[in-house]
Amino acid sequence: MSYILAIDQGTTSTRAILFDDKMQVAGSAQQEFPQYFPQAGWVEHDPEEIWSSTLEVCRRVMAEQGVTAAQIAAVGITNQRETTVVWDRETGQAIHKAIVWQDRRTSAICEELRAAGHSDLVHRTSGLLLDPYFSGTKVKWILDTVPGARARGVEGKLMFGTIDSFLIWRLTGGASHVTDATNASRTLMYDIRKGGWSAEICEILDIPMDMLPEVKDCAADFGVVEAVHFGGEIPILGVAGDQQAATIGQACFEPGMMKSTYGTGCFALLNTGETPVESRNRMLTTIAYQLDGKPTYALEGSIFIAGAAVQWLRDGLGIIGSAQESGGLAASADPGQDVILVPAFTGLGAPYWEPDCRGGMFGLTRSSGPAEFARAALQSVAFQTRDLWEAMRADWEGAAGGAESTVTLRVDGGMSASDWTMQSLSDILGAAVDRPVMQETTVLGAAWLAGMKAGLYPDKQGFSETWARDRQFRPAMEEGQREAAYARWKRAVQAVIGV
Repeated sequence: MSYILAIDQGTTSTRAILFDDKMQVAGSAQQEFPQYFPQAGWVEHDPEEIWSSTLEVCRRVMAEQGVTAAQIAAVGITNQRETTVVWDRETGQAIHKAIVWQDRRTSAICEELRAAGHSDLVHRTSGLLLDPYFSGTKVKWILDTVPGARARGVEGKLMFGTIDSFLIWRLTGGASHVTDATNASRTLMYDIRKGGWSAEICEILDIPMDMLPEVKDCAADFGVVEAVHFGGEIPILGVAGDQQAATIGQACFEPGMMKSTYGTGCFALLNTGETPVESRNRMLTTIAYQLDGKPTYALEGSIFIAGAAVQWLRDGLGIIGSAQESGGLAASADPGQDVILVPAFTGLGAPYWEPDCRGGMFGLTRSSGPAEFARAALQSVAFQTRDLWEAMRADWEGAAGGAESTVTLRVDGGMSASDWTMQSLSDILGAAVDRPVMQETTVLGAAWLAGMKAGLYPDKQGFSETWARDRQFRPAMEEGQREAAYARWKRAVQAVIGV
């Protein structure tokens, strides 16, 4: 039997999953790694801890399942996007800790670039907004801050990569400095229409282009894992950033299909087909996937705090012992209380893009307690998703000349396992929500890319036919109640932005 080894390098943990030749999970291993918060709003990872956790989980799942490198047809990689590593070309050592996608330290750089009039160029070229979220300003910060880094970069001694690129470079023994189009499209430096790095943006950011990796399709030859790591050489044939990998894993291959992934944050992508749609509502235009040299585009909305709000209930407030308790606790909340949580712990993402505002709780009474807090935390995810839903549908209908669009929403990620949360989402959206049988859609997307390239898995059409629905949630809330709740949410958001 042949297998695909899929690496899912996430924000708080690294996983390795073996898929068999029928695209079924044969085994998995997971390892958490530390988060570092050197200052308020700063988030870092140690690249060496990411690297060691990757080796550990891959070796463990292979050992537990008795699978050798000779039985693995290919490796697929999916990764936390935007997180930035700069390393020495000769030693392979990072010159600074990885700056995580959540990190807000480059707010001042973004403001300077806006003041200098670069916003339109950046948006037109990359499809992104000037926000600390993206990799470009993180690279600039490292070059400007680490002693001697700027000079070493100019001399060609440094390399930049998102996590996929760093792992591939390590796995191939430095033979491959590559990335895929989806990860490249999240750096702020990639021209999503021309399909190459933008010399103009790199010059604005003062980033030497020699530092940048080669950009490939999502299913391509990314190099070969050295035998020293897993006991034999294995080709790396599939790569996609985590949210695009989930879009692929959800088989959202047709324009108008939308997926929303609920992990630490929430990320929604709406397939817009062969044409990039320029948002009028502060959504991002990005590459959903690229196959056979042909990009498929998407509108994307990013919420910084989703599952992290449940972690806050557990770790910050101590009102639940595990994330699984949140739905039951929320269900017991007093229906007469309208407590609203705006979880702007690291600012607000789309469609507000307010990096410096902070969270707030509204509607508290003397009897508000753990149950009301839990309900407010889970509903905040639904309200934020509706913000994205409204903006994306407006953009999509605008691109279609005003014709009303039909959007199919498929959900995945850890929070999608909560029936209470998904029902709340359907209620607040006023739309059906489909949860698939296979909820490991992110890592499945990476596995399918590699397996399809290896000739082990079916083509895009055949893969689409394997998607199966576990449950559809339909709205049960009256429209008047839904709209009143959403109006309270909008007022609360404006309150935290105004502070």
